[in-house]
Amino acid sequence: MSHLNLAIMYSFTGNIEMAKEILEPRWLLLYLPVYLFAIWDSYRTTVDMNKVFILAERENANYNSYSIGGLEINYLDKRRPVMAIIWSFFTPGLGQLYIHRVITAIFIMAFMIIFVYFSNVLIAVHYLFLGEIKQATEVLNPQWFLFIPSHIGFAVYDAYINTVENNKLFESEQRKFLQKNYQQYRIKISASNEVK
Repeated sequence: MSHLNLAIMYSFTGNIEMAKEILEPRWLLLYLPVYLFAIWDSYRTTVDMNKVFILAERENANYNSYSIGGLEINYLDKRRPVMAIIWSFFTPGLGQLYIHRVITAIFIMAFMIIFVYFSNVLIAVHYLFLGEIKQATEVLNPQWFLFIPSHIGFAVYDAYINTVENNKLFESEQRKFLQKNYQQYRIKISASNEVK
């Protein structure tokens, strides 16, 4: 309701006066504190989680590698980060499904459907296929359309980062399992090359 995306579009096209005129200051001033808090809280939470991870590594803590819940069966396995990126580019949310983050995938897909519907992007694509470029640009709602690139970017980034982190957890858990179950049987070789 602040018309922020529309103002961004006008500022990108050099129409700064129109960008100033279209902004709704009451909604914009409500948006800014939430935006700044989200940035600060994300940073703070990331620093705290990194400290917890370092502590868990030093204490050789175990990870829950398999869990069954009401919404999903989640297990720790190795995935390919490139595949998570590709699926997220095709449809935001599929990369999250690839790594078993079902609830996150549902939210990402739901928001993508909302953005596509209200931006009229599919109708614009239809007109583009018909060669009617002017009508395609007229039907497109930039206020909603400008959410789509950042939403796709978030979905790709989130899928990639979580795939990489899950792979690190998998490797750590696998290393601990192999050390516990197989590395205790060491073979000692003496100087005379006899196996003891």
